[in-house]
Amino acid sequence: MNINEDNELNNYQIMYVTPVEAYTLMESSMDGLSEEQVSHRLKKYGKNEISKKKQSSMFKKLISNFTSLMALLLWGGGLLAILSGTVELGISIFCVNLINGFFSFFQEFKAEKATSALQKMMPSYARVVRDGKEVKIFAEDIVPGDIMILEEGDRICGDARILRCSDFQVDQSTLTGESNPIRKNYEALQEKVSYLEAENMIFTGTTVASGTCHCVVVATGMDSEFGKIANLTQNTEKSLSPLQKELNVLTKQIAIIALSVGIVFMLIAVFVIKDPLLESFIFSLGMIVAFIPEGLLPAVTLSLALSVQRMAKDNALVKKLSAVETLGCTNVICSDKTGTLTQNEMTVNHLWTLDSQMDVSGEGYVPNGKIYVDEQEITAKKSNVLRLLLSGAVLCSNAKLVPPQNKSVNPRYTVLGDPTEACLEVVAKKAEIDLDKLNSQYPRILELPFESRRKRMTTIHQLKNSFEGNQRIAFVKGSPKEVMELCNRCFKGSKACPISEEDRINIMKANDMYAREGLRVLAVAYRTIAHNDKKLPSSIREYTPELIEQDLTFLGLIAMQDPPRSEVKEAVELCHSAGIKIVMITGDYGLTAESIARKIGIIKSDTARIVSGTELSKMNDQELKNVLEGEVVFARMAPDQKYRIVCALQEMGNIVAVTGDGVNDSPALKKADIGVAMGITGTDVAKEAADMILTDDNFASIVRAIEEGRAVYNNIRKFLRYIFDSNTPEAAAPALYLLSGGLVPMPLTIMQILTIDIGTDMIPALGLGAEHPEDNIMNQPPRRIDERLLNKKVILVGFIWYGLIITLFALGGYFLVNYLNGWPHNPLAPEGTALYNEATTMMLVGVVFSQMGMVMNNRTEKESVFKRGIFSNHYINLGLVIEFVILLAVVYIPFLNGIFNTAPIGLIEWLYALPIPFIVFGIEELRKKILRNKDK
Repeated sequence: MNINEDNELNNYQIMYVTPVEAYTLMESSMDGLSEEQVSHRLKKYGKNEISKKKQSSMFKKLISNFTSLMALLLWGGGLLAILSGTVELGISIFCVNLINGFFSFFQEFKAEKATSALQKMMPSYARVVRDGKEVKIFAEDIVPGDIMILEEGDRICGDARILRCSDFQVDQSTLTGESNPIRKNYEALQEKVSYLEAENMIFTGTTVASGTCHCVVVATGMDSEFGKIANLTQNTEKSLSPLQKELNVLTKQIAIIALSVGIVFMLIAVFVIKDPLLESFIFSLGMIVAFIPEGLLPAVTLSLALSVQRMAKDNALVKKLSAVETLGCTNVICSDKTGTLTQNEMTVNHLWTLDSQMDVSGEGYVPNGKIYVDEQEITAKKSNVLRLLLSGAVLCSNAKLVPPQNKSVNPRYTVLGDPTEACLEVVAKKAEIDLDKLNSQYPRILELPFESRRKRMTTIHQLKNSFEGNQRIAFVKGSPKEVMELCNRCFKGSKACPISEEDRINIMKANDMYAREGLRVLAVAYRTIAHNDKKLPSSIREYTPELIEQDLTFLGLIAMQDPPRSEVKEAVELCHSAGIKIVMITGDYGLTAESIARKIGIIKSDTARIVSGTELSKMNDQELKNVLEGEVVFARMAPDQKYRIVCALQEMGNIVAVTGDGVNDSPALKKADIGVAMGITGTDVAKEAADMILTDDNFASIVRAIEEGRAVYNNIRKFLRYIFDSNTPEAAAPALYLLSGGLVPMPLTIMQILTIDIGTDMIPALGLGAEHPEDNIMNQPPRRIDERLLNKKVILVGFIWYGLIITLFALGGYFLVNYLNGWPHNPLAPEGTALYNEATTMMLVGVVFSQMGMVMNNRTEKESVFKRGIFSNHYINLGLVIEFVILLAVVYIPFLNGIFNTAPIGLIEWLYALPIPFIVFGIEELRKKILRNKDK
């Protein structure tokens, strides 16, 4: 097998060959490629870049905001209004549609840029060996077979097989989700592992955390693991959101209702009343327009936009308006562990010596906290073994903890090097160890770097003051089992003494205890070195691990963990009470993942499954779905596996939210119904693929956003119910006219109906979109995906219950005017008379005043409006004032009287109308109280 075979090189096989064989496979050498080879391979494999999928033009995206089913219904409604002779109304509807479309377009202007973000992550330059010389080239010119040179801080720009390295660690968090840097080596693998877990492979888009490396490039551009993720992200299509689907259904329902009403009324007018055909047709067009909720789209958009503003204050930035409501029906959250559920800051929780077990308070990299033994505070000054244990751990480390430069802007500490080592510096400060003084007293003269084979590292320090009569001291830090096996002494009772078999058993028991809790455990030991030790070479440069790492004195164990965020446990409990399942999907190890999942309550039962990436790869789709039915944590997951889990959950009928921060998360983020990226630790790729960004990287912010999303759907339904409240009297007016055979003139004219729908109803109704979530909203399960906006409850409560109340008050006003003028002894005022205009005006006033009470009623489902605050919604308060002003203008301005067929009304009529809002409000408050009592 070589690079010139017809079949593409199987990169997975290169993990199992030696460095020399890797040169051969890639047809390269220590001198690198020749210019001729580079030219040939550039033609064959192309540039080392992420190809960009052609995006829809901005014009197409703009037009799409005007071609949804609801928008098309409004265009049709405006056209019908013009055809029926109400040109002003038609233009108004067109303007509403245009404003709404442009507003939505600008809200989503920056929606889809995932691929361009991937391109930004590609480094600009790289160092390679060509024709025997080290040269600096553009990253896009790297080809398979190039010998790449890397050092600390470099961004890796090609998948590569390591040829030789020194203390080499790579931060793969953006690709695999692992929280700690991965130590790499050049040795051929002996056991089968997944490609991303290979310790002799490095990958595009990751970063060198420490050390140096020479490697041979095996894949570039779209053939790299990074490129495969880009390809998966590009080809993942977003389906319509649940709200978009529901609005499409609602549009069809409204269209059917409106057309049915129009046709029925036209047939009755023509064949029963014997009205002229043209007049009946225009009349039916007006009825159809009256049934179209012109304010629905603006109300939905406003409700979403206001929720977006409120969510931004709660650290959740929403990129797509429709994503807000999607959160409301989410019933599964697939969450990453590191940085979302946890702090992404390793913290020492426990210290253990053969004399005592110590607990450490405080979390994260902020050096605030204490060390306790049996609840008594202890410091390095009070305990010799504690001083030695932590001094040795810090001296045998390379990481540096950098305090924030401006705490008000960014209060987080940053780490240079291994995060595991950074937490050792923190715990040393908690023990009141002066680190500057420590480093000056024990200057390092040699380091024996960590190796996977040894599972430990050693540093040798010069002693300024003699310790145990010696001039040098070596500190060893690493795996407890490996370190303990090299010890023949231990520190116990404030002095070093021979280690017994019982001591060894106790050490391993402590190690196992911490490991079961998902903690990472390090052992620390030391050895003093005499200046004239005959067993060692005279030159320190000749020291080897085999010579130094023997006859050690065991000091103790250090147990650490990336702790859960303080708010997460409560947020998880809230999710469970809200009927939302949480599935942890992480690149970390199973034991660590399970420990965190149990601590915060994601899994509780003893039968919960911990599924590794290897296990998942062996499952078929049905087996995966069976696992997803119960409590499960997925560990060591690759990007395509996370994507597969999301697909399976969606196929099971779930609405899935996915959190992520790395390149590896981008396909799943884009596939999810709602993708949630981390704002602090998240890569540009993840942020661009997501629908929402958490500016504080906090899982609790997702839960608050879900609460807001549920409120949005409820608010849209409240708006819908409110505008349909007035449809009953609007339908009753022509129905009464038709069913009476014309004996009862139209109690409400078409222009007056449209005045209600476009003018007085719409403005306060928009305020319903600003309602905050009700108190018990998170104690209810997510709404079913098949639950309709226009359902039985809306029809019963809106059309029938509220509608009949409004109809009675409105018709009461109409007949009151006729009664005051001689009815029933005299006939009802005929059309075209001043008395008729006054009577229809009174019905208009009755509908509007009833709706003033109804807008307050619709603010809550069962909760008393008094509890919420009668004037707490400023949008509704303003809307009611504007509604009343519009009504007065229509009633008393002569110019408008002519357009809307209205007339001024007198004192008696006002005395009848003024109590209506309060009576309507009181009736509904009584009904809600009865419902609340039933729930108790």
